[in-house]
Amino acid sequence: MSAVPLAATPAAAAGTVVGGARLAADGVQAKRGAALPRKLTARSWLLADQDSGEVLACYRAHQRLAPASTLKMLFADTLLGRFARTERHTVTDADLAAVPPGSSLVGVRAGIAYSVEQLWQGVFLRSGNDAVQVLARMNGGVARTVAEMQARAADLQALDTHVVSPDGYDHPGQLSSAYDLALFARHGLKNADFRAYCATSAARFPAGGGRTFVIENTDRLLSGTYGVAPYPGLIGVKNGYTSNAGNTFAGAATRAGRTLVVTVLHPASGHNSVYEEAAALLDWGFARGSSVGAVGTLVDALSEGGTRASSSGAAPHAGARASSEGGGPGGWGVLGGAAGVVALAAGGAYALRRRRGRETPPPEQ
Repeated sequence: MSAVPLAATPAAAAGTVVGGARLAADGVQAKRGAALPRKLTARSWLLADQDSGEVLACYRAHQRLAPASTLKMLFADTLLGRFARTERHTVTDADLAAVPPGSSLVGVRAGIAYSVEQLWQGVFLRSGNDAVQVLARMNGGVARTVAEMQARAADLQALDTHVVSPDGYDHPGQLSSAYDLALFARHGLKNADFRAYCATSAARFPAGGGRTFVIENTDRLLSGTYGVAPYPGLIGVKNGYTSNAGNTFAGAATRAGRTLVVTVLHPASGHNSVYEEAAALLDWGFARGSSVGAVGTLVDALSEGGTRASSSGAAPHAGARASSEGGGPGGWGVLGGAAGVVALAAGGAYALRRRRGRETPPPEQ
């Protein structure tokens, strides 16, 4: 798919911005005098208080970017309550037929009966698109699951998010933002099962014939692998990588009774940069964040008493262009405005088109 040029769109042109006007402004947003960590290279990031929802600092919070597997947080938040953990499902070839080529896999095999708990462990620990596809089929199919995820995003007021597939795989028009991913993380962590799964470091997974193998969590801040030290107090939530999105991460940690949520999208280089920058932001938040005040807020879900913040959502930051900021060969990492609609429509062909060579996960995914 060729890059679609985008016109520069004023940040507040769409009306009231979800979470507050400052969250649509270009540049770092923090209270005056807040000395933020140096060398933050991510194209978008946000740090917030889990309990109060206060956004302590952010950078291009509403910029629409490819989310990679962090979108699985929305998948889990939408479907976790549908099936009992002990329910078992024997996987068929049809369940796995639509797994996108090049996907991250946990190793689900046709003919083996898995518990729902095991499938969710495959989603959270190994980011397995095969486990996602099986759960989506159990839920009535990919199309139904995508529609329900989009409805949940709307209820959460995650209006930057457009869902094309349930697994975060690279598809034109599959978009979210640092702000929306923080909403997914914050809401998901209120669910005990969600919180338990994303905090699990390792589990045993069926291999058939009564055998099992160990799967480990690919979140390096949790597992402490590939040269990344475990982050003290980390409680999850989800990392991601695709060739288009680059590295993406949503994390949450608790210290002295306070929990912070951080999202980091598309750092400049290195598979560990996304973890290093997330850890630096968490360190700053725990050390100084409580004294600097908020620049915005993570809004509550409409179904849980939240006030509707906007009918049209936030536009991308001024000057966003797919040709210069889109990752990957398609150049559709950043979308907005009328041109974005074209790409969103193109993304609707998920069930009909399978494109090879899009997702090439690094070792952890």
